[in-house]
Amino acid sequence: MKGTTLSVITAIDTYDIRFPTSRELDGSDAMNPDPDYSAAYVVLRTSDDGAEGHGFTFTIGRGNDVQVAAIQALSGHLVGRSVEEVCADPGAVSRDLIGDSQLRWLGPEKGVMHMAIGAVVNAVWDLAAKREGKPLWQLLADAEPEWLVSQIDFRYISDALTPDEALDLLRRGQEGAGERAEELLRRGYPAYTTSPGWLGYSDEKLTRLAEQAVADGFTQIKLKVGADLADDVRRCRAARAAVGPDVRMAIDANQRWGVGEAIEWTNALAEFDPYWIEEPTSPDDILGHAAVRAGVAPIKVATGEHVQNRVVFKQLLQAGAIDVLQLDSARVAGVNENLAILLLAAKFGVPVCPHAGGVGLCELVQHLSMFDFVALSGTTENRVIEYVDHLHEHFLDPVVVEAGHYRAPTLPGFSAEMDPETIATFEYPHGAFWTADLAGLAGTEVPA
Repeated sequence: MKGTTLSVITAIDTYDIRFPTSRELDGSDAMNPDPDYSAAYVVLRTSDDGAEGHGFTFTIGRGNDVQVAAIQALSGHLVGRSVEEVCADPGAVSRDLIGDSQLRWLGPEKGVMHMAIGAVVNAVWDLAAKREGKPLWQLLADAEPEWLVSQIDFRYISDALTPDEALDLLRRGQEGAGERAEELLRRGYPAYTTSPGWLGYSDEKLTRLAEQAVADGFTQIKLKVGADLADDVRRCRAARAAVGPDVRMAIDANQRWGVGEAIEWTNALAEFDPYWIEEPTSPDDILGHAAVRAGVAPIKVATGEHVQNRVVFKQLLQAGAIDVLQLDSARVAGVNENLAILLLAAKFGVPVCPHAGGVGLCELVQHLSMFDFVALSGTTENRVIEYVDHLHEHFLDPVVVEAGHYRAPTLPGFSAEMDPETIATFEYPHGAFWTADLAGLAGTEVPA
């Protein structure tokens, strides 16, 4: 112990971090043509020197105004609490935040408040993993199954997954976990790249980046579609020519279509052998996804980055509406709820291929997939983590992708901590970049 003084959480500091990605059309798609990739960023300060927890939720610009305010509204639930107690039971923090009845009314358990809770809960897990001296994936993989089950809220999902079933899945996941952890550290976890496929890119840039992706060892790429069918046909033809017949090519409509249009449009692109169609329609439309799945088979249906909680994921699985589950590290209420979603996917035998396009999402979600491989599903078959090749340099423990695989993080924590210089530069509106930009002094050059 570091003396006899009880360590407590002293503050929750929030930062509005925005990057001007819209100026190069990085991240552009049919529904979101001009995103400025952003993070509503939170730091849990403690009375221990240097002990901090870092977390964030992802937005695409002005949404940060609302998201930062939502995080600040939660501070009363954490300031003054024992660091040891919080880290020993992040589930208690999650339940307290979700259970605030006046804030819960704004959801319940969805939208801005739920994402704010996720940022704070993820920061607690970052702090807990740092105190244990382990990367988060290893902290979870080493945990006792009974403790992991205690971290999950089974309310609303026990009709599909009971605590006993979850415990059985986790106990079975322990078999061979040590060998899989060694394999993970040796080989990494399979990735696919979306970097060639942003809708605003020229055909020449698409082709160049698709060819580079294959040369870099990726066995799957993804293209954004849904704005114009003739453009999609042309771009899919160019991408397929660039990667050849043996590389998987997924397509992503970002919720652009109604159900009938999704079926018609996807089938119009079938000649290019798309592996999955992602977000073909509203993320809340369970039966619509089931209809799309029936109407476009054998093309797979994938969704999840905008699915708002474990309850909707439960229904997508119960209805047989998806072939691929795409959880997001920052859309739901953090690690605890994502444990529930991973267990639901394992129960239904549906592969998890997480969403990671955005600020820091690659850094976070790698830990969840790696835990799933080591201590739950035990496989990477038909499982890949999305990779987007920008903004990683702003994190102190950035992802490393080699030969089409994520290298397993080895530093303690959740890989969530941003470089202080990034915060000083890109905090909105008072960071150095935005101060100059808003004063009309930044010119047209976009910083790296």
